[in-house]
Amino acid sequence: MKRILFIIATFFYVGYLPVAPGTWASLATTALVYFIRPYWQAPVYIQLAIIFVVFLIGIPAASHAEKHFDKKDPRQCVIDEVAGQMISLLLIPHSIVLYVAGFFIFRFFDIFKPFPIKHLEKAPHGVGIMIDDVAAGLYSLALLHLLIYIF
Repeated sequence: MKRILFIIATFFYVGYLPVAPGTWASLATTALVYFIRPYWQAPVYIQLAIIFVVFLIGIPAASHAEKHFDKKDPRQCVIDEVAGQMISLLLIPHSIVLYVAGFFIFRFFDIFKPFPIKHLEKAPHGVGIMIDDVAAGLYSLALLHLLIYIF
């Protein structure tokens, strides 16, 4: 079970990439969603359920990663970026431009952590690791849909 939690936390070892593993995990998630979406047009409630499952599984996986690496929010733990990036791409039209924009907008909010995102990461263990990226994903989702509406 610990091995499975470790694989989930590192998103199949993407977290071990030497430079910017969170960015790589976001990029991998963006590509995965982009290439899967045309072949699987699930209703929005199914997409939300998948994101919720990633979030729920991510909590114990992130907690396990904290214990394994003996560090709060270790850089190898990237399942939080996966959940946040999935949220940021929810319900956007299938366009490479919009997916790239969603990737960069999410990375901006994830890195700079505007209020209250920075505060959310103080929650204990896996919840703190996951919830700040969920909030960054929600900020990204809102901004991306606003930009789509405006343009």
